[in-house]
Amino acid sequence: MKADAARTLQLLKTARGQIDGVIRMVEDDRYCIDISNQIQAASAILAKVNQEILSAHIHGCVKDAMHGQPEDAEAKIEEVLEILDRCL
Repeated sequence: MKADAARTLQLLKTARGQIDGVIRMVEDDRYCIDISNQIQAASAILAKVNQEILSAHIHGCVKDAMHGQPEDAEAKIEEVLEILDRCL
């Protein structure tokens, strides 16, 4: 993985903490809008870490493949496009 592992782990642990909080909120029968807001916050963190991982992949793995065999570069581009299709 080309992304900053420490930052990636920090963001993922933050998201995990928020999800644990959402679980407690559901267990405590908290207000629906408050639960939804926390779910959106966790989703935003996951989207951010995903963006950082994909950006590092493009600037690292895909860039490196561009200097190698054309079929390797094409495969890396297709991987990114498939991920983007799922994100949109």
